[in-house]
Amino acid sequence: GIGGTFHYGLQVSIINSPAEYIKSFIHETWLKRYGSSPSEEIITLMWSFIVSIYSIGGLLGSMLAGYFVVRFGRKKAMLLTNIPALLSSALLGLSRLCGSFEMIIIGRMVSGVTAGMALSIHVPYAGECAPQRLRGAIAITASTAIAIGKFVGFALGLREALGVDALWPVLMAVNALPALIQLLTLPFFPDSPRYLLIDKKDKEGCI
Repeated sequence: GIGGTFHYGLQVSIINSPAEYIKSFIHETWLKRYGSSPSEEIITLMWSFIVSIYSIGGLLGSMLAGYFVVRFGRKKAMLLTNIPALLSSALLGLSRLCGSFEMIIIGRMVSGVTAGMALSIHVPYAGECAPQRLRGAIAITASTAIAIGKFVGFALGLREALGVDALWPVLMAVNALPALIQLLTLPFFPDSPRYLLIDKKDKEGCI
């Protein structure tokens, strides 16, 4: 769940806190770049792109998930979701340093790809690996991880944490942490028995 649906919950809630700081950053960047202040309509348009393009990335990620699951298996596909997660964290975290609000837009889209893939892979992988008596409880970890992600995103966005003007790039890049945790722990997990038997024809490995 930490490397799965947690990403989605985190990114859905984390974008709310730094809204005004990001709009100010867009204004400052536009002024430095073009020598004139942008209109409110332009700032609203850029902010709308930042918020909504996450869903476009989610659509792309969910479309890619099916191919990766069959091609690489559930576990390796979950590991591959960390590539866009770390890339998006780098783009979001360095956007202010580079003076580019376009990096925020691209980073949000790539982060959406992570969420789309993770949402599509988490449930079948967890369900197929779970013992029969625990299958329902383990499958529901998807919604539990989303809820925890939303809570963590809200908590980190408080002014007492990272919800201040100086730290909003760090707040936006915080999804690198669950990706790193998954990279360190998931290799020790089993692969899906269903994948080993049906897709790889590895009966011994399945057993």
